[in-house]
Amino acid sequence: MDAIQKRILAEVADLHAVPEGAYNIRANGVSAGRRSTANIEITPKPGGSGIEVRIRPGTVNESVHIPVVLSQSGFKETVYNDFHIGEGSDVTIVAGCGIHNCGNQDAQHDGIHRFYVGKNARVRYVEKHYGEGDGEGKRILNPGTEVYMEEGSAMEMEMVQIRGVDSTKRITTAELAAGARLSVKERLMTHQSQWAESVYKVNLNGEGSSADVVSRSVARDESYQMFDACLTGNVACHGHTECDSIIMDRGRILAMPKLEANSTDAELIHEAAIGKIAGEQLIKLMTLGLTEAQAEEQIINGFLK
Repeated sequence: MDAIQKRILAEVADLHAVPEGAYNIRANGVSAGRRSTANIEITPKPGGSGIEVRIRPGTVNESVHIPVVLSQSGFKETVYNDFHIGEGSDVTIVAGCGIHNCGNQDAQHDGIHRFYVGKNARVRYVEKHYGEGDGEGKRILNPGTEVYMEEGSAMEMEMVQIRGVDSTKRITTAELAAGARLSVKERLMTHQSQWAESVYKVNLNGEGSSADVVSRSVARDESYQMFDACLTGNVACHGHTECDSIIMDRGRILAMPKLEANSTDAELIHEAAIGKIAGEQLIKLMTLGLTEAQAEEQIINGFLK
């Protein structure tokens, strides 16, 4: 990998060297490194269309890194990755995609991830998106995530997109069995004329299942964001979805939290708030010696933590 690809890799996966544990690094459509372990097997799908990751039952304190790097203007791909997490496992999966585009053609990566989470398994999933480059070509990312959770399983998802992505459409669906718990934390910031759409559809199918889908976002300049989250409670369950956004400049935000209850025992809550940075917050920080721009950045950084 060249210096540009290594820098992007550090941005999306916090990797500065070969990671411990299992990993699959993809650069411009081909493998740039792959390693399996005794408990985690990574195998390529036919035709280079993605990978299969199989985690043995009972695997604990292990990780899988699967970052993607694009540095060729005009390059576009769709990749399908499947994860089979064995019963009783407790693992961390770090994904993410970074695009460096200095050309005049669009660069695009569409990653479709399917998670099959076994009974009583626990998964922490981190997905970061990043873009850079001074070319006129766009940096486009369209992630799709499907989650199938068996009885008693738990999954924490951290979705982060802070800089440089011109267009993104994130679609996440989840099916939860009895006692399954899903937590989603999304952090998003858009600039200039960037466009971002986040869609979450969660079906609470099993008794005692629960879901918490929370998005924090900032829309700056002339960017546009849409948040569309629907929780469907089919049994006795608990669901909560929240969108909290800061709007700046000429930005636009559409928030659509939705609930569907198909059982009298379903407990579902939604919240949404959109507003500008409070003037008193700016004044307080400026009295400490910060400029107005510095005060804004401080508030935004704290909000998106």
